[in-house]
Amino acid sequence: MIELVIDQRRRDLGGFEVGRVLPHHAHRMVGPFVFFDHMGPIDFAPGFPRTVDVRPHPHIGLSTVTYLFEGEITHRDSVGSEIAITPGEMNWMTAGRGITHSERFDRLRRTGGAMHGIQAWVGLPTADEETEPTFTHHGPEDLPTYEGGGMWARLIAGEAFGATAKVKTHSPMFYVHWRLDAGATAQLEARYPERAAYVVAGEVEVDGRAFGHGQMLVFSPGAPAPIKANTDAIVMLLGGEPIGERFIEWNFVSSSKDRIEQAKADWRAGRMKLPDLDHDEFIPLPRDPPPAR
Repeated sequence: MIELVIDQRRRDLGGFEVGRVLPHHAHRMVGPFVFFDHMGPIDFAPGFPRTVDVRPHPHIGLSTVTYLFEGEITHRDSVGSEIAITPGEMNWMTAGRGITHSERFDRLRRTGGAMHGIQAWVGLPTADEETEPTFTHHGPEDLPTYEGGGMWARLIAGEAFGATAKVKTHSPMFYVHWRLDAGATAQLEARYPERAAYVVAGEVEVDGRAFGHGQMLVFSPGAPAPIKANTDAIVMLLGGEPIGERFIEWNFVSSSKDRIEQAKADWRAGRMKLPDLDHDEFIPLPRDPPPAR
């Protein structure tokens, strides 16, 4: 049933650590999900430095999906959006042919407090890679929930368990937030060929094996996967139909290496528009690796 277990790798983003799960050398994608970062949990003191913010930077060929358990992030982008992202909401930014955005901790810098969430990237199908960039914000009313048997569930995007979220996606997929009480058992359906469960907090049991915080379980296709909570637990479910091979370099995702090189050249030359409300600084393109000798 379990094909692979992926342990998060800690990454320091400049005073703010994340647990990186995808891409992984042994399993680069799960359905259309090409990137999965667990942000925090961390408690910020008031007045922490602006170096923790994520300055304006570009994307192509993907949608970013920001989902918070605690805290607040101010999102600004080059299509004119400015919004405070808060817990339990769905924030879906489609880069398509190109978008830039920043992620600032404006309120937490003033007040201090906890930050905890997930940022995922969903690759676009080849036919949609050059679509117009967009940003959409969805409140809880757009995200179906269920409660019973010691489980609370929210469908964040896609279709699963007989429900559909009111979030425009570009390929068949699902993304679900589970809260499980200790002793509860829930089942991941077999509908999609690629599926995974990520343990945000607590401990769960699958096939008689225990798994905890920071572990992603990638399942073989074809059969439902019962998941038992040994303690109170938070689990994210994700997956869908595969979209084919994708190349990832820095913040760019594409089915074409040449398209990534073009995006790099555009960013290096300043041809990608910065956010209207956050255009005084940006993250430069990392230095290209030296050529192979």
